[in-house]
Amino acid sequence: MSYLRRPKKNRMEKMNRIKVIGGGLAGVEACYQLLKAGFHVDLYEMRPAKLTPAHATGGLAELVCSNSLKSEDPCTPQGLLKAEMRELDSLVLQAAELSKVPAGGALAVDRSLFSESVEKLLVAAGDLQIIREECVTIDNNTIVATGPLTSKGMEESIRAVTGAKYLHFYDAVAPIITAESVDMSKAYYCSRYGKGPADYLNCPMNAEEYKNFVKELVGAATVVLKSFEKGDVFEGCMPIEVMAARGEESLRFGPMRPVGLRSPDGQKAHAVVQLRKEDNYDSMLNLVGFQTNLTFPEQRRVFRMIPALANAEFVRYGVMHRNTYINSPSVLTSCLNIKSNPYVFFAGQLTGVEGYMESAMTGILAGIHMARLQKGKTPLPLPTTTMSGALCKYLSQATDNFAPMHVSFELVPPLQEQIRNKQARRQAYAERALQDINKYRKTIFAD
Repeated sequence: MSYLRRPKKNRMEKMNRIKVIGGGLAGVEACYQLLKAGFHVDLYEMRPAKLTPAHATGGLAELVCSNSLKSEDPCTPQGLLKAEMRELDSLVLQAAELSKVPAGGALAVDRSLFSESVEKLLVAAGDLQIIREECVTIDNNTIVATGPLTSKGMEESIRAVTGAKYLHFYDAVAPIITAESVDMSKAYYCSRYGKGPADYLNCPMNAEEYKNFVKELVGAATVVLKSFEKGDVFEGCMPIEVMAARGEESLRFGPMRPVGLRSPDGQKAHAVVQLRKEDNYDSMLNLVGFQTNLTFPEQRRVFRMIPALANAEFVRYGVMHRNTYINSPSVLTSCLNIKSNPYVFFAGQLTGVEGYMESAMTGILAGIHMARLQKGKTPLPLPTTTMSGALCKYLSQATDNFAPMHVSFELVPPLQEQIRNKQARRQAYAERALQDINKYRKTIFAD
């Protein structure tokens, strides 16, 4: 009798052990939700044994493009998304609170401390096994969150499981320089229009300096992409040199917009480069909006044409890498599982979301939906009145020309009452979303 009982127990243990592939923002959020629900989780992360072209460490939730998690204001799409994620007990936002650095009205973190905090919180949450090796098989009870730089082996497995055609776009990363190498006689801290803390360091340029900078930027040498990396650049991560090529004034209406950034002596610059803190020690600065594919020598030459950065020391150069995502509308439900197999979920940028918080949000939801499915319950889509629900609806129902998407007020259904004032309208959107996600949270976590 005891011989017969033991295999049954082992089968139950195996069934209740969930596999999460990928230790990025989406993967760790999925793990956290499953661990809280009492499930055993195997988290596969191929780094550091096998690095991607953009990652430098084996740390969980390593931030690559920027250390900024964007606005905290709930009347902005990003701020409202964070408020919704906090309602659902986001691991990433808990770690962000433990590692944040000054960034005005935005949430920015010390990258190393953030990654360490994520892992500590995750390990303490339940029965987690972190397996540091590449995983190339997708079984039932699996959440795939391998990110936009998925390995070739896993790509083939995803193709086999989804049967969908892969789409490609490209993401460019901004350089980081040392704070001590900035010429502070030609830079100043200032908040735009004097609103909020002066957390950004501003590097002004006059008209002649700007004109010469744009000329050299457009003519600078770029890294030659490999044959498999040929493709389109996603608008939200447009390299600075590509943007500059659109017209001499394009940067002045983009990342170098000088409006509202007068110097302490009242002077108005022709253009301004903004630098954001990268760590708690004020030792590193990120060139905001300067994602680039220039060669390293050209980055040194061209970016040092910015007067305050004439002697800039580069901690990290900008790089450009391939991003990959599936054609989600043909593959996924609004609960992020495969239409042909409900026990396989996708999360993160693989689904076609763009942005750190959007990726993390899909991980939260994949974990919640998987947990409900394992308990014999039906996954419940979020209300589309929320930023999270509206984006998931887009992923599953977008029609022509599916492309990566940020959260946006344009994705949510209109208010019943027409409100002309933009700020008041956004406030009403936020109040409605938070009321609805609070009800959703009470429903899904009731048992």
